Amino acid sequence: MSALTLDNRAARRLFLDRHALAEPPSGPAKGAALATLIERLGFVQLDSINTVARAHDMILYARRPTYRAKHLKRLYEVDRALFEHWTHDAAVIPMAFYPHWHLRFARDAEVLKARWRNWRRDGFEQRFADVLEQIRDYGSVCSSDVGTSEKKGSGGWWDWHPSKTALEYLWRSGALTVVGRDGFQKRYDLTERVIEQALCDDCPDPEHSIDWLCNGALDRLGFATSGEIAAFWDTVSPAEAKAWCAAEEAAGRIIPVCLLGHDGAARMCFARPDVIEQAMAAPTPPGRIRVLSPFDPALRDRKRAERLFGFHYRIEVFTPAPKRKYGYYVFPLLEGDKLVGRIDMKAERADGVLAVRALWPERKVRWSDARTERLEAELARVARFAGLEDVRFADEWLRTPL
Repeated sequence: MSALTLDNRAARRLFLDRHALAEPPSGPAKGAALATLIERLGFVQLDSINTVARAHDMILYARRPTYRAKHLKRLYEVDRALFEHWTHDAAVIPMAFYPHWHLRFARDAEVLKARWRNWRRDGFEQRFADVLEQIRDYGSVCSSDVGTSEKKGSGGWWDWHPSKTALEYLWRSGALTVVGRDGFQKRYDLTERVIEQALCDDCPDPEHSIDWLCNGALDRLGFATSGEIAAFWDTVSPAEAKAWCAAEEAAGRIIPVCLLGHDGAARMCFARPDVIEQAMAAPTPPGRIRVLSPFDPALRDRKRAERLFGFHYRIEVFTPAPKRKYGYYVFPLLEGDKLVGRIDMKAERADGVLAVRALWPERKVRWSDARTERLEAELARVARFAGLEDVRFADEWLRTPL
């Protein structure tokens, strides 16, 4: 039997729906409603860059314009509905998922110990007991609170002294838990004082967690290759994801699907047997322009974004060094089910202004007066979200696509 074909328009609609970008941006954005949104996404990547607002705040705001940063902080640091750990990067993750992170703790413990011996400073393993004793006796700490007598390197952010390396290792391997952030600096405490005992004791077999992680990845993507399933949480190995897909296909729980890219090119992936019905049931994304974070989960896989939307958002390699066509940090613009451009803007907080430096429409996108009006309305909303009073466009802000 030939594989089902999922056309590009249907695929985009389903994909955006799974990323909570197909419905109108509205609704409550704190407490249980915010927790439900994050569970739907799976996790929200944390990032310190604050060109307009922090990346995680931009991700949540794009879906719920009533969202404010204090809502995430309360959910994470007060309600303990989330925990912080690693997926492909640091992220906040629903607390209900914690048992399946025991697999991640074990794998990080093995991999990082070997890796960090090679490129971190020597002696971090000898600092484990002292770091744990300090936290046990005096409470939660930041990295600046440990190893105060140790020599600091001059290599910047990543030149960690042994106690800071030990602190990070103990978090990644599960002995410590991040309980919040001061600014963007993590605070660590003993896991036993933060995470409910039942969650600490609930340690599923690796096979069960692999099954849970693969199912969760596919359901949040709508369709995926085995490699994309592995990359979603970045815990399951590519070989494990490939074996899971083969077993699930044999059991009839997933099927191969021919996915058509924006250019008509076909690519095989996996989906649930009712993927066509799911795509047809997905809502038509609203025509409102939305500013997305460069770290938005819908765009994290740059190759997939290019195949699905025709949106090229990767580093351009020129000599003598890698360089982006449009600068380091430009914001993608979503309109309906299309990415229609990218905008370079920055919060100039001293002046209370959202300064728009440049906008590049995508090729074949005509930037009409109506689009400009929709953009201005969206930027006014973003400015209010960022605590700014006005939007200012630079001269010749509307550029020709590169």
